Amino acid sequence: MKIKSQKDFFAGLMFTLVGAGFAWGATTYNVGTGARMGPGYFPLMLGILLAILGLIVIFTSLAVETVDGEPVGKIAWKPLFFIITANLVFGVLLGGLPSIGLPAMGLIIAIYALVIIAGLAGPTHSLKLSLVLATVLAVGSYLAFIVGLKLQFQVWPTFITG
Repeated sequence: MKIKSQKDFFAGLMFTLVGAGFAWGATTYNVGTGARMGPGYFPLMLGILLAILGLIVIFTSLAVETVDGEPVGKIAWKPLFFIITANLVFGVLLGGLPSIGLPAMGLIIAIYALVIIAGLAGPTHSLKLSLVLATVLAVGSYLAFIVGLKLQFQVWPTFITG
């Protein structure tokens, strides 16, 4: 069979592999039944659905004709670097890094750092728009997680809250 859309084929392959990996990893937990779900039930079902979706995308990439075959382009290294870095910095700032003596900076500072660094991934960057987006996300996250769900984690750095 000929691949008629390379982009769809490799996207479907990625979905299938990630879904199968999550489903396989979920089997190490107690899955339970539909009536009494265990901690592994949701990731197992989600992994299976993702794998099925991947297989459907692979099938369509082999069956539906495209004009130029939609070849896979070059890897966009700059966006990849900034998005991964933004997520790593968010995790470090949110929880701290005790091995090097960096205390947790809290949710608000972590969100601002995440948005500003991730904003550098695009072709154009506006610090003003990044700060507006970070403010909206910080307020929304505070209201959803701290006020609404009553989750207990650090919102501000220790040197501010004491």
